[in-house]
Amino acid sequence: MQKENIIRGLIAGLFSTITIAALTLLTYKTQYGIFLIASFGSSMALLYGYPESPFAQPKNIFFGHLLSTICGMIFLFFVPLPIYITIPLAVGVAVSLMIMLDVTHPPAGGNPIIVIIGSVSLDYLINPIISGTIIILTFGIILNRLILKKKYPM
Repeated sequence: MQKENIIRGLIAGLFSTITIAALTLLTYKTQYGIFLIASFGSSMALLYGYPESPFAQPKNIFFGHLLSTICGMIFLFFVPLPIYITIPLAVGVAVSLMIMLDVTHPPAGGNPIIVIIGSVSLDYLINPIISGTIIILTFGIILNRLILKKKYPM
């Protein structure tokens, strides 16, 4: 292991812990709703491990999560096919749209699966998707810019 990778990994792990802890506390210790989804964990690897990546930029994180969640909801609410067909179609459409609209965020590719399996309501767009990604991006900008002195967003 290179020293640079060790330092990058430790910092990414620490900042991921801080960000996910905030979302977890909001989810479990307040009455404001759900702020945490599994794909946010994957977003941490990009945001703090590779903030220079196009996939880690605020536009991609926010719109990637939003777009893929909406795709999942469209399939959940309007496509009356068996789940073993709707899930792969929803993921495929979400990935295609993220790429075509230049808002690719790989962790968001899992959102349609979460949406369909969880049979979420429309409120899911507000909490956790919109509010959670805004919190993630706020932490990402503060921690990357102020502490690490990195140019983020690029």
